[in-house]
Amino acid sequence: MAQTVIMPKLGQATEESTIVKWHKKEGDAVKKGDILFEMETDKAVLEAESFFEGTLLKVLVREGETVPVNVPVAFIGKPGEALPAVTAIPAPAPQARPQGAGGGGQEAGVARQEPPRPAAVAAVPVTKPSAPVAAAPLAPARLFISPRAKALAEARTIDPSPIRGSGPNGRITEADVRAYLDAHHYDQLRISPSAKKLAAKEKIDILKVKGTGAGGRIMVHDVERVMAERPRTMSKMRQVIARRLTESFTGTPHFYVTVSVDMTDLMAFRQELKARGTDYTVTDFILEAVILSLKEIPAVNSATDGVTTRWRGAVDLGVAVSLDDGLVVPVIRSAEDLSLQELHDAAKALAAKAREGKLLPDEMTGGSFTISNMGMLNVENFHAIINPGESAILAVASALPTPAVKDGQIKVRTLMKITLSTDHRLVDGATGAAFVNAVKSKLEDVELWKSLTS
Repeated sequence: MAQTVIMPKLGQATEESTIVKWHKKEGDAVKKGDILFEMETDKAVLEAESFFEGTLLKVLVREGETVPVNVPVAFIGKPGEALPAVTAIPAPAPQARPQGAGGGGQEAGVARQEPPRPAAVAAVPVTKPSAPVAAAPLAPARLFISPRAKALAEARTIDPSPIRGSGPNGRITEADVRAYLDAHHYDQLRISPSAKKLAAKEKIDILKVKGTGAGGRIMVHDVERVMAERPRTMSKMRQVIARRLTESFTGTPHFYVTVSVDMTDLMAFRQELKARGTDYTVTDFILEAVILSLKEIPAVNSATDGVTTRWRGAVDLGVAVSLDDGLVVPVIRSAEDLSLQELHDAAKALAAKAREGKLLPDEMTGGSFTISNMGMLNVENFHAIINPGESAILAVASALPTPAVKDGQIKVRTLMKITLSTDHRLVDGATGAAFVNAVKSKLEDVELWKSLTS
């Protein structure tokens, strides 16, 4: 009997995944360890390896389709072998479900076997970004048009969907297309061959392109402008970021507290450490200062739904990492138990995995507090949005030379602004102020850092 390949569950919070690309097609030979397909979760793209050998008999889930975990996506077996019985599953809800919610949506027409067999794939991270989602075709799939009319529309590089058909049941005929072309003065258009070729390849209606060449000639860059302006589906990562942060910002009463930290002495001490062969980053000191402050003021390391409060026993520290297509927040588990060197190593390893696309979903969930450091981007101040499930996030700006009063005199000091965004349902102004000042005092206390690095 043919073996069932199912959509693997990649983490505790993963309920559904999208097939990004199939590496095998129906009829291809498959060996154990071969990459079958690439799948995308909320913030990760991974490859699925086959546990079976044989022939890929049937693909149930096509590229771009999203299905729940543990749903069959293909069958592998011997050519001509009978396939297991399948039943259709319902289409997914229009809106993406919140992370961690049960019963993810499914695509209409995707098949499911009852009950599912053991997983036939193993997930491994992909080191390259997922391919962009292809643009939708110009003509609707159910457009009623004759073959000759369709061929004429394609030859002229136009979208026939606006044409009112005069044939039976409103079918578009060749005469209808010619009349449409005449009405839009198609024969008067001046189109460069390369522009027409690109428009045909990208399925762009040439009638919607405004020519900027001599005499209104349509050039390649005119087609490229239309390509750049047309709507494109956001990547799944950007959709999840948009949804979750909108939910957080509209559903959580944010308030903000900002202080300036004098980093002059700590920067000088960091250079001393570097000269001795110990290269800590500014982020390392910020992480440690935040961890120590969260232990002193645990209310900032908790969460609420507006009715109940959940206190966190450990500091599971999220560190925002910027990627080309969005932002991910890998989590350092039980960060309070790590030394400064261990904290440095953990943060560096997770950031590297994030940029290589190797983070697993469980490495990006369950944080209790997040730090977003834009210090390398030359910004004076910014406010961050709280990650859902947490009560606060610390926004760290750049450390900049600034005139400041020191010992009664105006001197140039290296100042860095930090802003706490916090959930006002749980943390009030006094608590928020106490926390940022606790972080500030630790960063300005060089003797503390000498004791932690000795």
